[in-house]
Amino acid sequence: MPGAWPTESPRAHAAMKKQLGELLLEEGVITRDELQDVLKIQKKSPLRMGQILQKKGLADEDQVLKTLARQYGYEFQPRLTFKYDESFQKIPVNLIHRTRIVPLSKSGKTITVAVNDPSNLHPMDDVRMCLRDYRIKFVIAPETEIMRVIHGSFDQAAAAAREVMDGLDSDEYAEFDQLSEDTLDMANEAPIIRMVNAILTQGVQERASDIHIEPFEKHLDVRYRIDGILHKRLQPPRLIHPGLVSRIKIMANLNIAENRLPQDGRIKIKLSGKDVDIRVSTVPTQYGERVVMRLLNKSDVAFSMDTMGFLPEIRNELEEVIKEPNGIILVTGPTGSGKSTTLYAVLSALNDEERNILTAEDPVEYEIDGIGQMHIQEKIGLSFANALRAMLRQDPDVIMVGEIRDQETARIAIQSALTGHLVLSTLHTNDAPSAVTRLVDMGIEPYLITSTVRAVLAQRLVRVICPACKTAYQPSAQEIKDFGFEKKNLKGGKLFRGSGCEECVGTGYRGRAGIYSMMVLDHSVQRSVLRGDDAEQIAQAARESKAHPMMSLYDYGLRKVVEGVTTIEEVVRVT
Repeated sequence: MPGAWPTESPRAHAAMKKQLGELLLEEGVITRDELQDVLKIQKKSPLRMGQILQKKGLADEDQVLKTLARQYGYEFQPRLTFKYDESFQKIPVNLIHRTRIVPLSKSGKTITVAVNDPSNLHPMDDVRMCLRDYRIKFVIAPETEIMRVIHGSFDQAAAAAREVMDGLDSDEYAEFDQLSEDTLDMANEAPIIRMVNAILTQGVQERASDIHIEPFEKHLDVRYRIDGILHKRLQPPRLIHPGLVSRIKIMANLNIAENRLPQDGRIKIKLSGKDVDIRVSTVPTQYGERVVMRLLNKSDVAFSMDTMGFLPEIRNELEEVIKEPNGIILVTGPTGSGKSTTLYAVLSALNDEERNILTAEDPVEYEIDGIGQMHIQEKIGLSFANALRAMLRQDPDVIMVGEIRDQETARIAIQSALTGHLVLSTLHTNDAPSAVTRLVDMGIEPYLITSTVRAVLAQRLVRVICPACKTAYQPSAQEIKDFGFEKKNLKGGKLFRGSGCEECVGTGYRGRAGIYSMMVLDHSVQRSVLRGDDAEQIAQAARESKAHPMMSLYDYGLRKVVEGVTTIEEVVRVT
C-alpha cells in the first residue's frame, strides 16, 4: 500500500524494547559505570544520549548510528549515493533543509530517504506525507553525509552561483581545450581570469568567510563556507585546475613554479564595491594543489562592544575588568568562534590618545587606526614570545597577543601583567574554566595564575534566524521541559525559527551572533585554583560565586533563543 510504514522484523521489535544505552552496553562499546554517568548527565542536559556519548569520547558517531539502526530496524549507510528523480520535487526544499531528511534514490515505487535522528518522528511523517504515493525506505546516515547531499543537490544558492558562470559555460568552456599547457600562459588567459573573478565575486555576494578549491581525480569542486557551514557551489572543468591555481598564486605573489610545498599569501582586491583582504593558503594533495582563501571584508566590519550582542550582565562585567590597569584577560573557544573579533572590539573600547596599545598577531587580520600591530613571522624568528619581549621595550599600556601557545609566551605575558600592563590574549579551550587548567598544563604555577588572570571569556558563534522568513511557533510541553525553558519567559509562549527563503538560500539562517560565558577570577574561584581543582570543580566554584556567578554557554544561548535571535538546535550544535 503506497505510503504504508515498512514492516519491522521481529528482531527490530525486540531491539526497540531496549534503550540505546543498553544496546551499546551489550555490544561492549561502553561499560555499566559509563552508562550510569551518561544517564545522570542526560537528566540535566537537553542533549540526546548519542550526543553525550560522542562529546565524552565514549563512542564515535558511526558506533552510535549503527546501534540506532539496530534499535529502529533500519539500515545504516556511512556513505550516501545520490541519484536524482523527478519525484523528489514533491518535497519542498525548505523542508529538506529544516529537517535534514533527504531523498536519495528511487527504485520502482520505493524511495530511499536518509535520516540522522530516527527518534524525531514528526519530520519523518512530513516527508512521508509529501511522498504519500510511494513506499518509503528510511536509512540512517551521519549528519555530515546528509548535509553533503543537501548542499550538493538541493541548495537553491547553487543555481545562483552557476548563473554567475553562465557566460563561461556557454561561450568559453570550449576554449579551455585550446589553452596553453604552460601554467603561466594559462593563468593569464581571459577565461581563467574571468573564472577566478566569478568565484571571488560570488563568494563576497554570498557572505562567504572561506572559499575552497578542491581537486579530485575526475572533478574539481568549489565550496563556500557561509555562516560556518560549507556549501558546494560550482564544479568547473577539471582540466582548468592548474591555470586556476596559478592565477590565484599570481594575484597573491606566490611562486607558481612551486607545487610541492605549502604556500601562504595575501590578495588585496575590490569586489562588488567592497575592499576585501584575502588570505591564500595552498597545500599539495594527491590530485593537485588545494587552495583555501579566507575573505576578510573590511568594508562591512565595525569593531565595537555595542555590536557584539553581549547580554547586559556580561557586558558590565567585561567593561569593569578592562578598566583594570594590569592583569590578563583571556578569550577562549575553538578556531572560527570569533575570538579575534571580540579582542578587536575590546581594543577599540580601550583605544584613546592616553594609551599606547600594541598587538602581536598571526596574521594581522584588520587594521585599527591608532594601534601598533605587529605581524608574527615564525620563519624569520619573530615568534609571539619574541614579539612580546620587544613590545615591553616600547612603553606599552595595553598588549594584545594573538594566542598563548606555549609556556614561554605564557610566562612573558604573566610577567607583563605583574609589571603593570594589561594583557589580552586567546587560548584554544572549550570553556572558561579549562583555560586555567590549560595554563597549569603548560607549567604555570597556580599562584601566578590567580595573581594575574582577571577574567576568562568563552564564546561560540551561532547562526541567526533569517529575518526575511522568521516565523513563530508553539513549542510542545515536552520540548519546553527537555531544553530547560521556563514558559513564563517565552514571548507569548512562542519560539522562533526560519522557514527558509531565497534570502537565506533555504537554510532558515542568515548571519551569526556570539554566545558567551564569563568567568571572573574572584576570591572563590582563586581558592579553587590554588587548591589544584580540576576544570569541573573550578566551574562549580564560578557558578556558585556570590559576586560574579558564571553563566554557562548553554544558558546564554537559551536567552538568545527566547529573544528570537537563534534556535535551540543551533545552541545545542555549538555548545
